[in-house]
Amino acid sequence: MIRILFLGDIVGRPGREAVKKVLPKLRRTLRPDVVIANVENIAHGAGVTREKIEEMQASGIDGFTTGDHVFDVKKVEELLEDPNVPIIRPANWPGNVAGHGWCIISKGKKKLLLINLLGRVFMKVPADDPFATLERLFKEASKEHYDASFLDLHAEATSEKRAIAEVFDGKIDFVIGTHTHVQTNDPQILSKGTAFLSDVGMCGPSDSILGVDKELIIRKFRTALPIHHELAAGPCEVCGCLLVKEKGKRSIAVIRHTNIAAV
Repeated sequence: MIRILFLGDIVGRPGREAVKKVLPKLRRTLRPDVVIANVENIAHGAGVTREKIEEMQASGIDGFTTGDHVFDVKKVEELLEDPNVPIIRPANWPGNVAGHGWCIISKGKKKLLLINLLGRVFMKVPADDPFATLERLFKEASKEHYDASFLDLHAEATSEKRAIAEVFDGKIDFVIGTHTHVQTNDPQILSKGTAFLSDVGMCGPSDSILGVDKELIIRKFRTALPIHHELAAGPCEVCGCLLVKEKGKRSIAVIRHTNIAAV
């Protein structure tokens, strides 16, 4: 058996502080073997830094996935190439860029195949074909030993996420969506056994628009002018899911903690 706790996009300092408050209790009550989080928004809402990753490792997170904002902060290439940092970027990022699209996360005797992909529908990054990329990755990872396989599918369209999950149903244990920051109420086990969730949600300010000050986003919609995003204030939420594989069967339970006091 392997138990995996996955936390949705951690948004800036509010998200980091909320995770640090809630994660110890989640570890005690849910007893995960491995804790994974999406961190593409961890540095003030856009991008990743070594300092922030080390902060989250100290809080109890074992591995990190990202998305379309992974290269927003300068010098992130050094972090992505560091073999001692358990972080991956989307495997189908176009061109020859730093980092890796999959890795094995080892905790004790448990090993998790961790994969990251970008969707292409409504996304600004012209990603390579996610279907073909995932097929190639499974061939690359076939010589590795692992207890379960997990895909963070960072995409906008729920239809694209579901299509990828259906094509690889039974070939991968867990397909969990990220990117929209809105937790969906559709956890299910597909016909051939893969556990699927369209979007796990975010860890960040609740009274916001995707973690950002809502007045700024509303102004952007109403004026079409470029506006610098600032994170919202106030209580936070921590969204995630517990994934379990036991005797070949998978299960998924959605998690959402709200009203976490802001710092």
